[in-house]
Amino acid sequence: GGQEAGTAVADILFGDYNPSGRLPITFYKSIDQLPGFEDYSMKGRTYRYMTETPLYPFGYGLSYTNFAYQNAKLSSGRIAKDQSVTLTFDIANTGKMDGDEVAQVYIKNPNDPEGPVKALKAFVRVHVKAGDSQEVNIELTPEAFHSFNDNTQTMEVRSGKYQILYGGSSDDKTLQKLEVTIE
Repeated sequence: GGQEAGTAVADILFGDYNPSGRLPITFYKSIDQLPGFEDYSMKGRTYRYMTETPLYPFGYGLSYTNFAYQNAKLSSGRIAKDQSVTLTFDIANTGKMDGDEVAQVYIKNPNDPEGPVKALKAFVRVHVKAGDSQEVNIELTPEAFHSFNDNTQTMEVRSGKYQILYGGSSDDKTLQKLEVTIE
């Protein structure tokens, strides 16, 4: 950490700096949540295929303030396979300290039973002063809705309803959702 590592840790512990980093992996509660060593399938591995509750989910992080996601809407509830859709929401800082929030957007594709439970498709870091709110606009291109077709060995957009999940981590309990239909 270098000669200033202790100062940096002290700044965080005493509240002089508000941390906003996020976990790049999932922390399991125990090895019992992991599939067997000889099991090469993805089932139960990473946030994308895990159905149990982890100790710390992918994208989790701590802060000295709290954030609320409000007023979410999509630019359209129905789109064609080659169209983009824009997700708009407000992030309100409901705490007493300025801070950064990392808003994360996941896609859940119920039309792909062999695919991931959900997949991270976009994220943005937003600085919000205490008591204020910030509007966030995230464009989801057709590639965000891609899934793998085993028959053709290609990525494609399938027709049907998709869930757009958004929040501060991949934790299902905290994610909010909207639906879009792709025709």
